[in-house]
Amino acid sequence: MSYAFLKGHGTENDFVLLPDHDGRVHGELDPARVAALCDRGAGLGGDGVLRVIRTEAYDALPIAADAVSQAGEAVWFMDYRNSDGSVSEMCGNGIRVFARHLVDEGLASSPIPIATRDGVKVLTVEADLITADMGSPKVLGETRVGVVAAVGDRSWPARHVDMGNPHAVAFVDDLADAGPLLEPPSHDPAIYPSGVNVEFVARRGERHVAMRVHERGSGETRSCGTGACAVMVAAALADGVSNPPAEDTAYRVDVPGGTLTVTWTADDRVLLTGPAVVVARGTTDL
Repeated sequence: MSYAFLKGHGTENDFVLLPDHDGRVHGELDPARVAALCDRGAGLGGDGVLRVIRTEAYDALPIAADAVSQAGEAVWFMDYRNSDGSVSEMCGNGIRVFARHLVDEGLASSPIPIATRDGVKVLTVEADLITADMGSPKVLGETRVGVVAAVGDRSWPARHVDMGNPHAVAFVDDLADAGPLLEPPSHDPAIYPSGVNVEFVARRGERHVAMRVHERGSGETRSCGTGACAVMVAAALADGVSNPPAEDTAYRVDVPGGTLTVTWTADDRVLLTGPAVVVARGTTDL
């Protein structure tokens, strides 16, 4: 069976998009298909797959336990899968690519509510930049702050920030300290039973940080939108910013694939701003 695909990226965090508006092409979207599409040697290559499907159509699929029931708020649902085929709650770079596709194809106009497994996110498109309202961060208690992110025989304390998916943020003197992130950094399975995204962060200046990330289910990637949000929140708290901030507070977050701006607002919303582009389209029978 041949079917349509697109390829896009947000700060080089890249995705295969599958237009499946009525849910008739991919059904339950088999994990093996996702892994084959994301394979960089034998497939199209990507950090994950974004299925573009109407929310009503997704809820009608025979996956009752996974229904999102947000059709009244959002026409479109972002069915996001990691490159290993596992399901993920949210993807900050992916949802901007998703919004870019909807606008480019005339399927939606800004502002765009998009349903996800972490609720409805509203995206605003302004020329080349897209801003995603990622909602309120959850900074978990002191028992979580002592979590250690470890690579090889080295370890660092990490702040636990939840952006709809779990993150452990560790500050380092040099981003090279973490070494090659070929394997998942170790973590406490009692705290992160479903795994965790780990960010290593170095200071670059006032309200300016740089990061590397190991995403659960995908490995080290060139960027992570929810990770950048978690990093900004952790850095702001370390800098003495209140939770939530007394005034809107913005940080520049450098990732290997570019630059993102993250703003934590006084009404406790995290806004992620950055580019998103669609670079290719075609058909495949993978």
